[in-house]
Amino acid sequence: MQSMRFVCYTLFLASILMAAPAKGASNTFSTEELLDGFEKTVFGLEYRSWSWRPYLVKKFTKPVRFYVYNMSRRDRSKVVRSFIRDIGRRVSGLQTEIVSLPAAANFDVYVVDRGQYETVVRRDIYKNPRAKVPGRCLVRVVSGRNGIKRSSAVIVSDEGEFLFQRCLVEEILQGLGPMNDNEKLTHSVFNDSSRHSRFTVFDQILLNMLYDPRIKPGMSRKQTESILPLVVRDARHRVR
Repeated sequence: MQSMRFVCYTLFLASILMAAPAKGASNTFSTEELLDGFEKTVFGLEYRSWSWRPYLVKKFTKPVRFYVYNMSRRDRSKVVRSFIRDIGRRVSGLQTEIVSLPAAANFDVYVVDRGQYETVVRRDIYKNPRAKVPGRCLVRVVSGRNGIKRSSAVIVSDEGEFLFQRCLVEEILQGLGPMNDNEKLTHSVFNDSSRHSRFTVFDQILLNMLYDPRIKPGMSRKQTESILPLVVRDARHRVR
């Protein structure tokens, strides 16, 4: 059900957004859909024990430096690096780079075969040999008042192209801040029942909203309400 907190300023939204001409696929979504998508992905957490204050904004405030560990039999490094570069091109306000030394990274990406998955998660992500290992792939985010400090994603390579692509897109994007899944987000990869395995236009707009400079780490849902209509308008123009 549409969140009632947005109804009170529907007319304000319309007055801002009706003046902007439709340009490309980014305007096929209603403003209400985008606001609802932002609320469902940013103000929530699929695994609540993993991050600081789950119902506050989480985002990187510094360049995101990725290091890719290809541990699977098939070398997926080229595809992973290409996607990381693509994120940097498509999301304004987010700077991504790929580093050659693990110590320089603040976002680790582990590409593994299924037989390695539990070992890598326990050893390299949780650092606990008895930890429970959820999901078919995962991301862990360490966040604080000043933004995300570090993210680590584990992506399974050897269970088909769909799962690999799906995990690659969803886990890396979630590691940037929109950490919740919701089955009502039909246009999004942030929905475990959807068949999306690419960086959809809907999700590109959500990431551009999150990395708008007016959206600050630690903001509550209520603190973002007054500026989100303008953020939506501007994010639309960044996505083509």
